Amino acid sequence: MQKKMAMSRKGVRLLLAGLIVMVAGYILMMGGVSPDPNVFNYDMFDWRRLVAAPLVILAGIVVEIVAIMGKFEDKEEK
Repeated sequence: MQKKMAMSRKGVRLLLAGLIVMVAGYILMMGGVSPDPNVFNYDMFDWRRLVAAPLVILAGIVVEIVAIMGKFEDKEEK
């Protein structure tokens, strides 16, 4: 008797891909540190941190939702 997983291989791969995309978004959000705490650093308000990184994180969340909610069939199951 073979036990089937709740997710197919394609679903698990999409889950990992979504995780990688989300980590990439958080990496894009890093930085903007000032060496002197008394000096304000305007790099904190860069386009990459305010727009690009949140969009990449949201894209990763969408991939995660598709991976969890989608119904994928393995070639072996057919």
